[in-house]
Amino acid sequence: MADASRFGWRGPLPDLRDGHALMRVSAQHRAGYEVHDGAHVFNAQPAPRFLKRGIDPVDRPAVGDFVIVASGSPPHIVEVLPRRGALTRAAAGERYARQVIAANVDIVLVLMGLDRDFNAARAERYIALIDGSNAQPVILLTKIDKVDRARAAEALSELSSRLPQVPLHAINGKDAGSVRELDRYLQPGVTAVLVGSSGAGKSTLTNTLLGESRMATAATRAGDDRGRHTTSHRALLMLPGGACMIDTPGMRELKLTGEEDLDVFADIDALAAQCRFADCNHGNEPGCAVRAAVEAGQLDEQRFRNYEKLHGERDDQADAAEARLRTKTDPKTATRALRQFYRDRERK
Repeated sequence: MADASRFGWRGPLPDLRDGHALMRVSAQHRAGYEVHDGAHVFNAQPAPRFLKRGIDPVDRPAVGDFVIVASGSPPHIVEVLPRRGALTRAAAGERYARQVIAANVDIVLVLMGLDRDFNAARAERYIALIDGSNAQPVILLTKIDKVDRARAAEALSELSSRLPQVPLHAINGKDAGSVRELDRYLQPGVTAVLVGSSGAGKSTLTNTLLGESRMATAATRAGDDRGRHTTSHRALLMLPGGACMIDTPGMRELKLTGEEDLDVFADIDALAAQCRFADCNHGNEPGCAVRAAVEAGQLDEQRFRNYEKLHGERDDQADAAEARLRTKTDPKTATRALRQFYRDRERK
């Protein structure tokens, strides 16, 4: 087997039986997986136990996972090794389920175009999701070559004030010189994942970092600057400098899982702790430190609204997760409770 550190493995190799090998999931398709041993890519199927009904989707192999693969025709993924972290979101739809976006990542590069794709509230949502992944977020404002300096400066100033703890860069993803400042993050053995809307420039940046046009790209629509989903699946690639990069399709929905700490709003939580009443709703209650900060111009009104929105969504998702858990322990009564939970939420 090739050097495992080439695909991001750290530490001593696990004990392996004959006919088994340590590999990393580099892509997932409807027909199966692609796995990488550091030198070659192989097609592989999941072992039957991963296909059993009722298994939690997060327990199935995901892009970025280190796995044990048994030789055969075709090879089979027989074990997913413990993750050092995972970037997850709640799957779309009413039924609660978590989805792994990428496993074992060290850096999450959040791409946002300096065109009509820019949205500070969405950036906060991304950071909230990244908080529990054990990865460092970095925000990249792309397409700096397509906007004037005033527009770029305004966007940088807004994100710097709302997310002062997050590294922030404005780049031209087509220019190798412009993206060279990312070298500090993309060190050998590091795994980074690109996330962002379609058309934000993820595949363009990946091609520049690779030094070749391997990922398909397309112009955004003239009417709304939205992308055309040129990346159709998650793919792990090895960069010339020794880092691994996971490119992802554009994500239109970023649902919280219910497990987020929302540390991105730690400053507002600190204000809330100063309110006169412990159960303050930050509305018309007397002695509300949060409302006072908003009225004094010390706290942006829109950021406070996003704080309320994400906290409400996080709490709803946590309730949905608890209701789903009860269905496993007491199916008859919990199923009724779960149905009632969704009916109640629809009435809100």
